[in-house]
Amino acid sequence: MRKILLSVFAVLLLSLIFNCSTAQVKSPPIQREWMLVSFGNFTKNELVKDKAGINLTAAQENGKIRGSAFMGCNNMFFTSAFKNNGKVEISGVGGTMKACQNMELETEFSKSFQNMTKYSVEGHFLTLSDDHGNSMKFVAADWD
Repeated sequence: MRKILLSVFAVLLLSLIFNCSTAQVKSPPIQREWMLVSFGNFTKNELVKDKAGINLTAAQENGKIRGSAFMGCNNMFFTSAFKNNGKVEISGVGGTMKACQNMELETEFSKSFQNMTKYSVEGHFLTLSDDHGNSMKFVAADWD
């Protein structure tokens, strides 16, 4: 009986070891598309009309996610690093250079976005904030 139990345990242990993977798992709370729903003096209707949002679905490389953003005119890109302690580092913000009729949202977002230093995820909402009390709030695009 003891040999049978030992054999079953060995088989279970081996199956556990062989089913383990080193593939990087996406962080579901962060790595998704986010729609901007609150930012500065812009109304939610303005943000929705401009299809304002960020895309964080790219694979993580060395703890960083290459993201993209759209605020109604130009395609933007950036690199982000979301830390376990609620800190975020956003760098390398750039974008295409089309001239559009109304670029106020895009201009304000570009200035503010790279200064965001903290993040929180509550339910389907992502909030980014800086050290001066400014914030931007997003809702998961697959939720709203």
